[in-house]
Amino acid sequence: MIKFSKYHALGNDYLVLDPEDIDRDLSPREIRLICHRNFGIGSDGILFGPLPDTGADFGLRIFNPDGGEAEKSGNGLRIFSRYLNDRQRVSDKPFSVATPGGRVTCRVGSCGGDITVDMGKVRFTSTDIPVTGTPREVLDEEIEAAGERLRFYGATIGNPHCVIPLPEISAGAARKLGPILETHPAFPNRINIQLLKIIDRSNIQIEIWERGAGYTLASGSSSSAAAAVAYKMGAVDSDLLVHMPGGKIEISIDADFAVRMTGPATRVGTFEFDEAALEEKNVE
Repeated sequence: MIKFSKYHALGNDYLVLDPEDIDRDLSPREIRLICHRNFGIGSDGILFGPLPDTGADFGLRIFNPDGGEAEKSGNGLRIFSRYLNDRQRVSDKPFSVATPGGRVTCRVGSCGGDITVDMGKVRFTSTDIPVTGTPREVLDEEIEAAGERLRFYGATIGNPHCVIPLPEISAGAARKLGPILETHPAFPNRINIQLLKIIDRSNIQIEIWERGAGYTLASGSSSSAAAAVAYKMGAVDSDLLVHMPGGKIEISIDADFAVRMTGPATRVGTFEFDEAALEEKNVE
């Protein structure tokens, strides 16, 4: 049996696997099966931690349901913080978490309330994201997908984002454009996609397609990137709410585009996954 704790952050659900509960790494195929909605427990990914010796208080690895590894996840970090708090490994004092996409500072509200994560600085440079072509800030450029010519902004907050401002957005549009843009030749490491609607100077709305996960109800890193793009556009103030199908996240942006994110994480329960199910032949 493999023991998992399941949480969600505004409908974006993750399984937390503590290294103390398993004596080996999971293979990409096993990750795909465990995350499968029909053949496994079902989730938008697996959080593997806490890990030692990372130069931070805790280390974390983040796996997508396609078996690949993500550099950073805002919702995943809030969930991991709530997990640590539930296990009484942290209190309401700030602590650091090292991810492949950079080190962040987290703080859990009293009684496991809203969690704040200092996500780091958003950068728009093509070499950092990455986006093909000459080195530049990727701002208001044209890209074609599904026969449409779109304008997009590139951004990274430790993981890559393609933000497309539109007058109206929908889940259908995200599902249509997302898989095409995720693997577009302009993005050599694939990319996360946000369709962005500016509501007013304090509110934006996004629809999300996540690299390796697909259509997603909420995303902390997507909220951070989209809010930073809206701020870069001059369309919003530095403190704003990001509205998603799963709920709202508070974002604050400083003059250097460092982002602070605040939102909830909800415990669902604990599960024991029968390792015999890993022999399932229908998931490759």
